[in-house]
Amino acid sequence: MNANGTENVMAASPEREYIRRHHRHEPMENQSSSTLVKHIKAPVHLVWSLVRRFDKPQKYKPFVSRCVVKGNLEIGTVREVDVKSGLPATKSTERLEFLDDNEHILSIRIVGGDHRLKNYSSVISLHPETIEGRPGTLVIESFVVDVPEGNTKDETCYFVEALIKCNLKSLADVSERLAVQDRTEPIDSV
Repeated sequence: MNANGTENVMAASPEREYIRRHHRHEPMENQSSSTLVKHIKAPVHLVWSLVRRFDKPQKYKPFVSRCVVKGNLEIGTVREVDVKSGLPATKSTERLEFLDDNEHILSIRIVGGDHRLKNYSSVISLHPETIEGRPGTLVIESFVVDVPEGNTKDETCYFVEALIKCNLKSLADVSERLAVQDRTEPIDSV
């Protein structure tokens, strides 16, 4: 685990099992893929209330300035995301591929935009855990994406991982701030 609590994974048991069950990507030769983990000191229901908002990614994604959803919030719904300056893009069109409120899993696919993330697909799953005697959340996010012409798999992976790590850190910051306001009770260890 690095200093901000994010780690690349091929880790211990429960994480490995969750990855096996929910994060199966089969990258082609010209694609890059990775899985990242973040431990958040906030209960699953609170973290999920932010992640599941396909219509409001800007609640925790710092590079999103605006989001307009086309249609109802259901599988196949498309959102148009405006990206803040500083990134090599201004717009991204994304489709909701999967949403499971019971298992806390969300998957999206990028279907357009003025960026180089072609055939990008990601899965994010949330799992309850105990952190320092309190309810916490294990967040796992994985992706697969085409390697743009002129880039290597490693360069592509590094770029996408940097974006995801930033999003996960922001998700943790927002969730943990809300958890303090919620005054979540400690879990008895008896």
